[in-house]
Amino acid sequence: MCGRFTQAADGEIIARVFDLPEAPELSPRYNIAPTQDVAALRLAESGGRELVQLHWGLIPSWAKERAMGARMINARAETLAEKPAFRSAFRARRCLIVADGFYEWQKLGTRKQPHFIGFRDGRPFAFAGLWERWHGGGEEAVESCTIVTTEANELLAPIHDRMPVIVDPDDFAFWIDPSQKETDRLAGLLRPYPPGPLQAYPVSLLVNSPANDTPACRKRLA
Repeated sequence: MCGRFTQAADGEIIARVFDLPEAPELSPRYNIAPTQDVAALRLAESGGRELVQLHWGLIPSWAKERAMGARMINARAETLAEKPAFRSAFRARRCLIVADGFYEWQKLGTRKQPHFIGFRDGRPFAFAGLWERWHGGGEEAVESCTIVTTEANELLAPIHDRMPVIVDPDDFAFWIDPSQKETDRLAGLLRPYPPGPLQAYPVSLLVNSPANDTPACRKRLA
């Protein structure tokens, strides 16, 4: 699964990587946790790209209560087309969730050691995401998202058996285009990212608490 990630890249760099018309104003975040808002890219109704804030934890349109989203922070790539909570969004509401690293926990006996994973050159990247709009109980509409996961690559396998899907920049336009309905081709993008450009290293237990949101969370242990 993917339960924590980071997004601390400069807005100018994000605009360049995601081909945005202007640099977004985003505060650096080093320990993003479920149920918080996250930055995501999607196609606007006008056809242009828009960067929006989405609640992390997808709330299906048919959900009776908002709390259901807390159980939907991740969606398995292998079953997107089948699961009632995700199949509609997979067909028409796909997004790119902006990140520059994520954390996974390795089981070591009776304890769990957190690791930080990101590109060696520190570049920002995108998780494959799905988004949904929920109207419940007369409340204002809530837009939420989930991160798609797949099996771990060779780098991550010793740490955890799953990893978030990292979308290649060449596939950004196809993934977020709701007119693209070829589920087989879409599913073909949901594969483990090659390990070569990535790095993984242990970090302190600071990341275990969402209250800690500082660069120290992703500092390599000596």
